[in-house]
Amino acid sequence: MRLLFIGDIVGRPARKAVAELLPTLKAERQIDAVVANGENAAAGAGITKVIAEELQGYGVDIITLGDHCWDQRGFEQDIDHIPFLCRPWNLPQICPGQRFVTMEFGGKKLSVVTLLGQTFMKVKADNTFSAAQNVLAHFKGKTDYLFVEIHAEATSEKVALGWLLDGQVSAVIGTHTHIPTADGRVLPRGTAYMTDAGMTGPYASVLGREIAPVVAAQMDTMPRKFPVATDDVRLCGCLLDLDEKSGMCRAFESVIIPFSGT
Repeated sequence: MRLLFIGDIVGRPARKAVAELLPTLKAERQIDAVVANGENAAAGAGITKVIAEELQGYGVDIITLGDHCWDQRGFEQDIDHIPFLCRPWNLPQICPGQRFVTMEFGGKKLSVVTLLGQTFMKVKADNTFSAAQNVLAHFKGKTDYLFVEIHAEATSEKVALGWLLDGQVSAVIGTHTHIPTADGRVLPRGTAYMTDAGMTGPYASVLGREIAPVVAAQMDTMPRKFPVATDDVRLCGCLLDLDEKSGMCRAFESVIIPFSGT
């Protein structure tokens, strides 16, 4: 299986990039499955059912979320009606939405789970590492490929989870910090790892937002709006070649594709 993971999709500019770049990328690289983090897809904060279905129409098979999953008003009423989307596994059990998505591709099952980190994160979630053990127990013997997204701020937390799960899951790929890291690789026991896949969105920005208001807020600490930026849009993520027998990763490739559309 060739699996493409697309890092945090930020706002309308990123959605347009996915719409125009993904179909050609899937055909040229013979991609079987596409997973994308969509928690910033709606104006940079959260997602809606309409936008989730829009992304699915562009070729995204499975959508994951993170700490901004409830940012859009009323989404908690819609999430249970989006079968290809999952909220983080280690949010409180009482939260709406499914904790994982499993789909078949070429007769093989791919299961996708997001774990929220705890260090420097405002959202209160169950312990990330205990939750990871629960994930392993839940999926034992039930899936062919297990993709784990770690949505966290602290790089140490992400790296530690990668080592914990090496050889037990197909991939541990980080999101949330919006900056692509240079450590993408296959770990010794066969698990693909990357500390952060980077955002899909405008890089002439501060994490996807217009530069001036963010800089001003850093200087005077006054609250203000941070509109989504529009320049230097890129599709970022990673491409994984997964072995159909072991479920482990045979090859890892970082993906950064400029988008010149308007």
